[in-house]
Amino acid sequence: MDLMLKAALGAAVVLILAALAKTKNYYIAGLVPLFPTFALIAHFIVGKGRSVEDLKTTIVFGMWSIIPYFVYLATLYVMVDWMRLEASLAVAAVGWLIAATVLVTVWVRLHS
Repeated sequence: MDLMLKAALGAAVVLILAALAKTKNYYIAGLVPLFPTFALIAHFIVGKGRSVEDLKTTIVFGMWSIIPYFVYLATLYVMVDWMRLEASLAVAAVGWLIAATVLVTVWVRLHS
């Protein structure tokens, strides 16, 4: 039952994105995936199971995690002029992976 609910929620988000992409305000489709669904879950779990300081550390790390997403968007913005969409998305995803790896590496070194 739980898996069915998750699948239904995922399908609902895809339908919302598809509907928004067809409106005159199509760009709002870029905002929907940023609703902090997983952040809410992560913050609840950390907040219930760990100290307030640990929760605050998780929140600050989340703030820094905007950087890999920005790298993804900036890379995609540039690449769509040079490559097919699928290739542009792949290159942007690799950019996100590299930026996320750098972020985690630097974070661990500074907070160990």
